[in-house]
Amino acid sequence: MTEPLGGTEPPGVFEVSGTFDVLRVFCGPDGRHGNELGVVRDGARLRAVADRQAFAGKLGFSETVFVDDPERGAIDIYTPTLRLPFAGHPCVGTSWLLDVAELRTRAGAVAARHDGEFSWITARAEWAPPRTLRRYGTAAEVDALDVPPPGEWIYAWAWEDEAAGRVRARAFPGRDDGIDEDEATGAAALLLTHELSRALNITQGRGSQILTAPGPDGWIEVGGRVRLVQAGAAA
Repeated sequence: MTEPLGGTEPPGVFEVSGTFDVLRVFCGPDGRHGNELGVVRDGARLRAVADRQAFAGKLGFSETVFVDDPERGAIDIYTPTLRLPFAGHPCVGTSWLLDVAELRTRAGAVAARHDGEFSWITARAEWAPPRTLRRYGTAAEVDALDVPPPGEWIYAWAWEDEAAGRVRARAFPGRDDGIDEDEATGAAALLLTHELSRALNITQGRGSQILTAPGPDGWIEVGGRVRLVQAGAAA
């Protein structure tokens, strides 16, 4: 379950400032696009949920990660308004940044590996927040969609080449937090892979690329390219 602003812990006295890294996750073949991610490596300096939520809201990325233990890969994930037990592009990006073989999320342990230009995580579809997977007849229909009004979280998709597993997708979070369209969403790709029971090569947003592959016992791999945009940015 997601948790609303403030969570269950009392607010701290931390002033909403500090440094963080900025990554782009699920970049296209040319290294462009991808979904921006903020990573606070020294998460211990913001212990209260309310402080972390305020910082994530100030940054305004679709997700921000706080690293609680870099050696164990323990992380805490936030949107601008919600705390998440798991999310795809934060796990892919943070595992690449920390160079760890496993991440500890509130949903469970996420295995990670790096294979040349791609970074991969292994997770379960039931860890992903609820999404409406809405299929369209053609990729052109998906391209032509307007941003829907706030409400349900919609993952709009269509086959570009069904035989090859190539998908065109766009993601509309349906939240009133300034994120009208999510450029690349690993959790939604996880759900679509689970529903279709096959490996996928997804082009999402303006040109981001997400690769997936179902594995044994309900585990699914999600992978993509990660690029460092800025190290030690100041808030």
